[in-house]
Amino acid sequence: MLVYASRLTGTPVLSMQSASRIGQIYSPIVDPDTLTIIAFYLIGHQISRDTNILDTKSIREYSRYGMVIDSIDELVSKTDVVKISKIIDLNFSLPGLKVETKKGSKLGRIADYTISSEDYILQQIIVKRPIFKSFLDSELIIPRKEIIEVTNEKIIVKDEEKVIRERAANEDFIPNFVNPFRKTEPVRSPAHTKTLADKDTE
Repeated sequence: MLVYASRLTGTPVLSMQSASRIGQIYSPIVDPDTLTIIAFYLIGHQISRDTNILDTKSIREYSRYGMVIDSIDELVSKTDVVKISKIIDLNFSLPGLKVETKKGSKLGRIADYTISSEDYILQQIIVKRPIFKSFLDSELIIPRKEIIEVTNEKIIVKDEEKVIRERAANEDFIPNFVNPFRKTEPVRSPAHTKTLADKDTE
């Protein structure tokens, strides 16, 4: 299932050990090399400021009820995991980044993005159009496979906007909602995530 990253904020985090809610998602930590959410910052009365990071590898299940982990002991600090520490130091954030084509055409800025709820890998970026281009399209949905370069200032995509729009229209898009008339099973998270290169070769 595709989930808007912005809607992850406020998602409850539940402990199997205490059978209760221990906190909620505050913001994601994104690896710019793989465009994958590798961890989340949490907030809550039980969450310490020094130990407030949830590695996505520790998530047992993700469903409409929230994210399930074994216990609050799964939370780590910035210095506990070297990879997470390095990513945090990059101070990378997707919302607000400029988006351009490889020919230099400015498409807008990232307003949101979707991830797969199974592995937290980015699938699409939602680009807010510049004012002079927003009369026809206020937003542009760009699939992951169009992305060729990521920096702290911008994301560069392969083709011109007309081609991107046509390809995006042919992509299968699963909206982020739960059908109340159909019982669904919670999604289980895999033990590892794929790299950007691995995803692109599929």
